Amino acid sequence: MTATELPPAASGAAPSRTPVQGAGADERRGSLRRVAPRAGRFLGRHRKALAGLGAWSLLESAQTFLGGYGVARALDQGFLAGDTARGLLWLAVAAVGALLGGVAVRGVFRHLAGLVEPLRDALVRRAVSRSLAEALADPARADSAAVSRITHQTEIARDGFAGLVLTVRSFLFTSVGAAAGLLALEPVLLLLVLPPLLAGLGLFLATLAPMAARQRALLDADEALAAHAGRLGEGLRDITACGAQDQLARDSAELIAAEAKAGRYLARWAAVRTVALGIAGQLPVLVLLIAVPWLLRRGVSAGALLGALTYVTQALIPAVNALLASLGAAGTRLLVVCDRLSRPIPPGGHLDPAPEPARSDDLRHPDREAIPSPGPGEPSREPVPSASPRDPAPEPARSDDLPHPDREPAAPAAPLRKPPPAAELRGVSFAYGPGARPVIDGLDLVLGAGEHLAVVGPSGIGKSTLTALLAGVLPPREGLVLLDGAPIGARRAQELAAVRCLVPQQAYVFGAALGENLGALRPEGVPEAELDAVVADLGAGELVDRLGGYQAVVDPAALSAGERQLLALLRAHLSPAPLLILDEATCHLDPLAEARAEQALAARPGTLVVVAHRISSARRADRVLVLDGTRASLGTHAELLQKSALYRELVGVWDEYEDIGAP
Repeated sequence: MTATELPPAASGAAPSRTPVQGAGADERRGSLRRVAPRAGRFLGRHRKALAGLGAWSLLESAQTFLGGYGVARALDQGFLAGDTARGLLWLAVAAVGALLGGVAVRGVFRHLAGLVEPLRDALVRRAVSRSLAEALADPARADSAAVSRITHQTEIARDGFAGLVLTVRSFLFTSVGAAAGLLALEPVLLLLVLPPLLAGLGLFLATLAPMAARQRALLDADEALAAHAGRLGEGLRDITACGAQDQLARDSAELIAAEAKAGRYLARWAAVRTVALGIAGQLPVLVLLIAVPWLLRRGVSAGALLGALTYVTQALIPAVNALLASLGAAGTRLLVVCDRLSRPIPPGGHLDPAPEPARSDDLRHPDREAIPSPGPGEPSREPVPSASPRDPAPEPARSDDLPHPDREPAAPAAPLRKPPPAAELRGVSFAYGPGARPVIDGLDLVLGAGEHLAVVGPSGIGKSTLTALLAGVLPPREGLVLLDGAPIGARRAQELAAVRCLVPQQAYVFGAALGENLGALRPEGVPEAELDAVVADLGAGELVDRLGGYQAVVDPAALSAGERQLLALLRAHLSPAPLLILDEATCHLDPLAEARAEQALAARPGTLVVVAHRISSARRADRVLVLDGTRASLGTHAELLQKSALYRELVGVWDEYEDIGAP
């Protein structure tokens, strides 16, 4: 309906960029330095859960020890010595160790929740507190990344922490059991296995800092792209109106490329990490196999060698692989996400309730009485003498009808023809797509000049589609839409603007003087006296005064949704168009402010169509159109209560909703 102030996305300004080329050593270590103290305090507060995990994990150490030691003794003292019974007995001991491991897992998971869920709750509280504090510090700037922090990133932290606790615990206690077993068999075995294992771990740990930096860059790029997409969604109409599609497409492509670049850098370090996994996971076995002849010459038994291979292949390598994979993926993400979620709350931000700015739905003049919503059966407004739903208002005298002294008397005028309806739909159907089910199907509707029509129906039934068809925003698939007797498709855009005015639910206000905003549909200008009269009729005097008068520049971001709607309604009232269409354009006003606005707009010369979301709007209308799928019912409020079950149901829901004081 009007031009608006462009959001940052539509202004052509380049979106904020996040560096993805990497960070310095200080930045790489910064996350760990910031997170480590908080992690220490968190674990300190949950010592009981940690103690429970440790106690149950000792059984896992016993399982590891008995697994390799039992196999070694079964071979040396049993099968190779010709004592099958003893061999089977030692294998039974190893099996008991496996049962102990199952019991340990059950106890571990019981205590794991005592660590994981408090962490998630703390991060959610921190993210919500920070978002609220930032909103209080700068109410005009909405943080579209807050949803990602509260949902996606907190779940990343929760799952990552749970996996990290399990794998680190398993690695530590498995390593203790395996080291004890190797020492019990032959100390030289531990000396052969330990160096390659530590080398792989060292290389892996060296990748943690750069991987954290790349992961942080990827998250930053993802948030920047999400915020940019949010700004695009808010300003789609403005982007199209200002022809900024190409510039914004380039900006979006740059952000997508930045995120892809961050992903490639992360993948390169992942390749280095894969090498570390190979060294830690495969080299110990290779070294042990190469050293077998030397070990046998030193008197190491075959059972000890088999036990050592059991420890390495069945315990240490799986534990190391799980640890490195968890640290590499979950650990890095956990470090970055916890760092982001635990950033300090901005200065001046707090969670104490702050006084809200004046809103349009709270505006009242002390010298005016509130306008109550009409009750059932009560008239909603005084009838306009010159216009009614049944008797159209007489057309004003035109210049060519006035007597002129130089002209001969005109011949007797022919009988006046009845003027055409303000709007008419003849067999109109519409669907969003060739194979889609029709939203509007074969609708016939005639709106007389000066009529006040309310459109009601369940959410998603097609009310906004109907207003778009009436306004010429959507072309019908079938049928004909006429405005003032002429097909709407035959009118040019300038002609449509002169005969109809559509006010959507999302009211648009642009960054210019208030008077320019209000008179945007009147290129010739609006006298200040007329502005004052309309402002008084709609009860917007206090808002105009607070904004600084008609010459004050309006900041759309500083206005509430209700204030923007009130300014859009003022603009619509001043429009010269005889057909005014409100598509839930008062949903952010309270019932009294809505009643005042609708009564003022209904008293304005012309026809009014209102998509109603309160029963009071339907009662104020001359007639009500009920949409029910492809069916429609038309009548007065009283008539529809008798003949429309859906309308009776809607009235009951609305009455209950308004009785509990809903806005």
